[in-house]
Order: sequence, then C-alpha cells, then structure tokens
Amino acid sequence: MTSYGPLAAFYDRLTEDVDYSAFADRYEEAFRKDGGQFHMLLDLCCGTGTLSYEMTCRGYEMISVDASEEMLMQAREKCAGLSVPPLFLCQNAAGLDLYGTVDAGFCSLEAMNYLSPEDAEGLIRRLRFFIRPGGLFLFDMRSPDFLRSLDGGTFVDEDEDLLCLWRSDFDEEAGALVHGMDIFSREGGLWRREREEHIEYAHEPERLARLLRDWGFEEPQLRLEDERIHVVARRREESGAGL
Repeated sequence: MTSYGPLAAFYDRLTEDVDYSAFADRYEEAFRKDGGQFHMLLDLCCGTGTLSYEMTCRGYEMISVDASEEMLMQAREKCAGLSVPPLFLCQNAAGLDLYGTVDAGFCSLEAMNYLSPEDAEGLIRRLRFFIRPGGLFLFDMRSPDFLRSLDGGTFVDEDEDLLCLWRSDFDEEAGALVHGMDIFSREGGLWRREREEHIEYAHEPERLARLLRDWGFEEPQLRLEDERIHVVARRREESGAGL
C-alpha cells in the first residue's frame, strides 16, 4: 500500500479545518524578520496545492514539488485559474532537482515526518544547491513524544458519503508511527473501500539541527507551538559544505 493515492481525491474535504493562511502568515513574518528579498519560493511536499495557491495569490512565484501524482493532479486543477500558476514537479524530496535557486523553501503540515531519516538528510543536502545563500528553509514537524502518544489510537473522519478510518501503531525499532487507513466512499447506492498506509518518522530535532548546520545552514530557530515544532533555518552566505 502507498500513501496519498486514493486519499488524494478526498484530502481537501478531510482537512477543511486546516488554517493555511496562518502558515502563509508565519512564512511572511519570517521573511520580514530576515529583511531579504523573497520572490521565488519552493513548496516541498505541496500535496493538493492549497498553500501554493495561497502564496501565489500573495504575489510569489512558486515551484511546487510532491512525490504523489494523484496529489499533484488535484493541485494543478486547483491552480489552473491563476494567471501565473506554480510550476509543479513530481519528485521525491530526497531527489530534489530544480532548474535554479529559490529565495526560500517550506515544507508544511508535518510533511517532514513523512521522510525517512535517510530521505530527510538527502533533502537537506540537496537544499544547499537550490536555496540561495541567505535564503530560508522553513518547516514544521511533530515531536517524537507526540508521535509515540498516538500509539494504539483509532481515528475517524466522516460525512454523509465519506468515511476515513485509521489505526496508528508506533514501531520502536523503525522509530516511526504507522497508520493503516481505510477509505470508504459512496458511489451511488454502493460503498467503495480503498486502503493506504502512511508512515511518520520520529525525527529528533537535535539531529535535524545538526544536519542543517553540516550542510550549509546557520543555527536553526526551533519553536514549539500548537504541538508542532516550527523550524526556520537560514542558508549561510558561504556554506563551506562539501559537494
């Protein structure tokens, strides 16, 4: 089973409570505090493109990357009416390959937890090529303690023609929370059942901070808010990192 395949068509309905404008406000606040020029942005693990849409409407040029073709199909449809829609790329984050540099990159809604430790390190190593010196990398993630607190939990989202049911189990050996998800959607008088598996990895903030320092970023700022760890890392003017 893979993640964000069948779920893509229903993702926006299941996340109507997410305040994307608050994420956009947070990023713009970081840009103002930095004082640099921010025009070209990278939305990593962009999903169905809601935040890419929001930032485009605020005047930024966007490159939006996701590994799920199904999620990108939703994103392209959502942004089709924009005068200058984002450039959408289907890529794994650890294999990020852009055509040039951006002023800042962000990875929202705990998407960083969906990257294995190896892929998270691969992404950070790649970002030194694609975030300009002095640019920013911003992301949020769930803490290891929070992910462990969900072990054994069962969760339900539903409306009159959609039911999403999943159970979460923490695998200590893998250091990851595994979600087994069943999606039931009504098709006429029948219900269709589809399944996905989602894995969230428990990243230690200290390890990611070390990787950022090792691969061309200044000491990152970490802030715990609303059960999320928000991280802002500034690309060093001269990274000194090996290629």
